Amino acid sequence: MSSISTLDTPCALIDVTRMAGNISRMQSQLDRLGVRFRPHVKTAKCQEVAQAQIEAGAQGVTVSTLKEAEEFFDSGITDIVYAVGIVATKLPQVLALRRRGCDLKIIADSVPAAQAVVAFGQQHGERFEVWIEVDVDDHRSGIKPDDDLLIAVGRTLVDGGMQLGGVLAHAGSSYECNTRAALVAMAEQERSRSVHAAKRLRAAGLPCPVVSIGSTPTALSAEQLEGVTEVRAGVYVFFDLVMHNVGVCTLDEIALSVLTTVIGHQEDKGWAIVDAGWMALSRDRGTQRQPQDFGYGQVCTADGEVLAGYVVSGANQEHGIIAATAGVDKTIAQRLPIGTRLRILPNHACATGAQHPVYQAIDADGNASAWPRFYGW
Repeated sequence: MSSISTLDTPCALIDVTRMAGNISRMQSQLDRLGVRFRPHVKTAKCQEVAQAQIEAGAQGVTVSTLKEAEEFFDSGITDIVYAVGIVATKLPQVLALRRRGCDLKIIADSVPAAQAVVAFGQQHGERFEVWIEVDVDDHRSGIKPDDDLLIAVGRTLVDGGMQLGGVLAHAGSSYECNTRAALVAMAEQERSRSVHAAKRLRAAGLPCPVVSIGSTPTALSAEQLEGVTEVRAGVYVFFDLVMHNVGVCTLDEIALSVLTTVIGHQEDKGWAIVDAGWMALSRDRGTQRQPQDFGYGQVCTADGEVLAGYVVSGANQEHGIIAATAGVDKTIAQRLPIGTRLRILPNHACATGAQHPVYQAIDADGNASAWPRFYGW
């Protein structure tokens, strides 16, 4: 059995105890609010993680690639939402999954996309289930709840013989919040605008059984979810430094880290050099735009204890630079001698996870188990 002291570095670690706590926290929140939970599995892309979410009470999953849909369907999960706008070239892959028995839902936010689904569905005798993406915060894609386009897309799908399953929204701008009041307000904005879109569809004589919303910050901050049928969230399973700055987790709730080894020093600069560069940590600098900048990651001991005042201040392909945040620490070689093992908490768990083909899942006794992570579209 491997342990942190015997693992090759750099490698991605999952603190299983922390992960289980995060899963329980989210599931309890949504159970209390009376909605079903459909986790977004793009963060981990790992069957063991998804299984833990399902065992805790999640119903179905959300995916960001059709490769994810294939992998999780093969693992036994059939209720899947592909939450990226569909294009005609991907419909054969969607059809193949549905013909194998996967209850795969797709989304659209334009008449041309809806028309492509209708044409392909009619050609192949398939009644695709389509949800309409709604823009609730000017963050990314989707249709404004009051836009006549909402009804036009719905009508195109229904008149074309497809199944209009509902509406879907993602309040991505919640990542820009950093107070409880702002998070609660954004959660209510996401809820109310999505419910309004659903009511407009129903008033036009169109079906809208599902109202699906979600982001980690809004899911954890919502005070009531009247009119919502399900919530989606993903990064909560690991959390990260961006979520810490948003205000929805503490540093000791972050379950993903990168194990690295000190390989050298530049004592006059106050640097310790480690074997985890941006290929292991990712180039994500999401905290740079937030009140607290963690560089390329927060430094912790091998046991996960935060080393306050030390971050990865720079990263090359395979080299990371650890430095003190308050001036130059010329004692760093004594504090962190060569061979020292450290954990680096990531800015963005999804991006850091994507750098690694396998996670090392660390249990409460410090034992490591390999959990594969997959890639592709």
